[in-house]
Amino acid sequence: MFASLISSWRIPMNKLSLAAVVLAASAGTAFAGDLPSTKAAPVAPIVTSPWDYDIGAGLTSDYLFRGITQSNHQPSVSAHGEIRYNWTADYQFYVGVSGESIKFTNNIFPVGSPALELDGFGGIRGTHGAFSFDLGAIGYGYPDSPTNRVQNAAYTSSNGIIGLAPRNPTFFEIYFKPSYAINDALSLGLNVFYTPSYLNTGADGEYLSGTVKYTLPGQLSAFALSGEFGHQWLGKLDSVYRGANSDNYVYLGDASGKLPDYNYWNAGVSYTWKFLTLDLRYYGTDLSRAAAYQLVGIPTVVNGTNCNYADDRFVATLSFDLTSKDLK
Repeated sequence: MFASLISSWRIPMNKLSLAAVVLAASAGTAFAGDLPSTKAAPVAPIVTSPWDYDIGAGLTSDYLFRGITQSNHQPSVSAHGEIRYNWTADYQFYVGVSGESIKFTNNIFPVGSPALELDGFGGIRGTHGAFSFDLGAIGYGYPDSPTNRVQNAAYTSSNGIIGLAPRNPTFFEIYFKPSYAINDALSLGLNVFYTPSYLNTGADGEYLSGTVKYTLPGQLSAFALSGEFGHQWLGKLDSVYRGANSDNYVYLGDASGKLPDYNYWNAGVSYTWKFLTLDLRYYGTDLSRAAAYQLVGIPTVVNGTNCNYADDRFVATLSFDLTSKDLK
């Protein structure tokens, strides 16, 4: 019976012990819940400005425009600036200006060449995966160019030829430049340009070219090989610039006023270190010297046989390019 009592007493004790454990656990839980929170405050998102800019300058041994010298085969300096607005991560609007030192001694500027070409440009760029494009317009300006429509009496060369000059050769082109990245190293591109009045002469012009660029792998990734092959189509001049009459006035183009079409190419290698780029490139056209004379017209050249403005050239260019990200 005593044993029976002992047994009956042990059961409540076990229940009491279990209740004590539960109570202690619940008390501990309540205490932890009363502690102040140590969770970190939320971090404010970083706001990135959609505005960006690009500035740069360069020195080249010869300023060429589609294979034709704009600096009389002499060195030229250039500078540019561009403001960009990133509408989304894939679309960017931009507007900019550039300037290049030039020197013409031809029928475009027989009396004296302006020292500066001043260009303005703008457009939109877009990216869709490996495909990207650039759509815009560019205007080519020549401050201090002749102001008369035809300036034919102020200059006579040693061989008696009188040079003519447009009133203002400023003109513009619209362009579309798509490209496709085959991989991280190799990309292909197209350049499409159109102007209704090349050099403000009334001759329409279309230019189409294909480009390729290959960036070397590994430790040679600072080097890139690139090239371009294109064709320039040009129409007929306004009648005031056409042909050669009995007074030996020299006009651009052939007797019908047609400017010559031609092929153009370049190939070279570039090396980029941070924001500096050295480019070594060979340029060429299939223009004969006589055809080049029809296109640019050197007054001091008899029959155009010595017009070397479109001769093949090796050109070295050193340039730098900085964006707002580079300066942060």
